[in-house]
Amino acid sequence: MRYRAASSSLAGLITLAAGSLLAAVSPAGTAAAPQAGQVVISPMVASRFASASQPLTTAQCEAKYRVACYQAPQLQVAYNLGPLFSRGINGTGETIVIVDSYGSPTITRDLATYDAQYGLPAPPSFTIIHPVGAIPPYQKNSNFEGWAGETSLDVEMAHTMAPGANILLVETPVDETEGVTGFPQIVQAENYVIDHNLGDVISQSFGATEETFPNAASIMALRSAYVNAAAHGVTVLAATGDSGVVDYQLNQVDYYTYRVIDWPPSDPLVTAVGGTQLHLNAAGEHTSPDTVWNDTYNAAANQVAFGNAGPNPLATNGGVSSVFPRPAYQDSVAGVVGNARGVPDITMSGACNGAVEMYQSFPGVPAGWTMSCGTSEATPLFAGIVALADQVAGHPLGLINPALYAMKANNAPGLVPVTSGNNTVTFTQNGKTFTVDGYQAGPGYNLASGLGTVNAAGFVPTLAAYAG
Repeated sequence: MRYRAASSSLAGLITLAAGSLLAAVSPAGTAAAPQAGQVVISPMVASRFASASQPLTTAQCEAKYRVACYQAPQLQVAYNLGPLFSRGINGTGETIVIVDSYGSPTITRDLATYDAQYGLPAPPSFTIIHPVGAIPPYQKNSNFEGWAGETSLDVEMAHTMAPGANILLVETPVDETEGVTGFPQIVQAENYVIDHNLGDVISQSFGATEETFPNAASIMALRSAYVNAAAHGVTVLAATGDSGVVDYQLNQVDYYTYRVIDWPPSDPLVTAVGGTQLHLNAAGEHTSPDTVWNDTYNAAANQVAFGNAGPNPLATNGGVSSVFPRPAYQDSVAGVVGNARGVPDITMSGACNGAVEMYQSFPGVPAGWTMSCGTSEATPLFAGIVALADQVAGHPLGLINPALYAMKANNAPGLVPVTSGNNTVTFTQNGKTFTVDGYQAGPGYNLASGLGTVNAAGFVPTLAAYAG
C-alpha cells in the first residue's frame, strides 16, 4: 500500500491508497528516503473526517459528500449476521489477531466509544502486545497517523462482525523496509503469536507490489510465518490493495503501467481479500447486488481518497502473481488464472462510495467519526466471519483456501457471486494518461471479485463443515 499526502484544503483528510509506498521511518519515527533494494510497506486505507459528534447517516453522507456511508448495524444486516447472533454464534471463544505498525495510542477508548454508539458489547478480551520491541513515542506525522487510522479501522470492523471474539492487537515498532526492519519484524511478531497459540485468525492490511522486491528469493525468505500458520491451523488473511490492477513503483510516485499485484495477498498460504461496493438502504438491506469496487471514475470518491476529482487508481486489486505458481486448490479455476496464483479469493465491502464509519481520536487528526474505505476494511470484516466459522467448528480452521474453492465447485450455500464490475483504472503520469485494463466480474471465479462475497448465515456453517 502507499501513502498519499493529504490535501491542505481538505481538513481531516488522510489518504492511504493501498499498494503505495510510504517513506521509510526510522525507529525514532523520523522520515527517511527508501534505499535501493528496500521495499516499503504502509497501511491500505483511505479516510476522511465526517463528524465530531455522531456518525452520519447514509443520506447525510450522500448529501454532504456525494458518496454513501454505512454504520455498523447496516453492515451486520448486509452480511446477514442476525440469524447467527440469535444462536449465540458471535465469535465467543475465538481470538482475532490484528497486526499493525505503531498501533494507536487511543484505540482502547476509541473502541469503547464505537461500541457505546452501536450498543455493541466490549470484546471479552482486548489485549495489545509488542513482541518485537517497544513502540516509539507517538508523533503527529503522517506515518503514525496513518497506522493509527488503520488500527482503528481494523479493530472496529473485526469487532463489528464478531462482537463476542477476543481481539489481540499486535503492534510492531517500525514500518520501514523489507530486508531491514519492516517486514522481518512483522514476520517475527506473527511467528510469536503462532508459536504461543495466541490467536485463531490473523488480519493483515498491508503489502507491497511483487515487482518492488529485489527478487523472488527475497519474498520466499519472508514466508516463515505463513508456513508456521498453516502448520498450526491458523488462518491468515491479507488485503489485496486499492489501486485496481496497478500499484506504485519503488519511487513512491509512479504507478506501474501494466498489471501487478501485491504480496502477501499473493502468497498461496494467505487468503486474499478484495473489495466490493455495497448498495444498501438505511436499514442495511441490499437495494441491488454487490458490485466490484471501482471508484476510479467517481469524482466524489476521489475527493474522499485523494483530494481531487481524479481519475486516480481507486479500486480493488486483482490479477495473477509473477512469483507464485498456481496452487492446487486453484486447479478448478485454471482456465482463469493459468499457471499462476490468482487473487482475490474472496471479497467484502471496501468501496469509498459506500465507506464505513469508524471512530478515532488520536493526536494529529480531528477526534470523531471518520469515513473509511479500502481493502483494509474488507480484510478485518472477513476476519470476523472466519472467527464465527471457527466457533461453529469448535477449533481454528487454518488455511481455508482449499475449502473456499471446494465450496464454489459444489455450489455450496453462503458464497454469493459478484458478477458486475471491473478493476480497470486510469491515471495521468509524467504528462501522459494511461488506462490499464483490468478484469471483468462474472458468474464464476474471476480476477475482479474472486469467488464472490458472503451471506454469513449460510457461509459460516458451510465453511466450518468444509474446512473442519
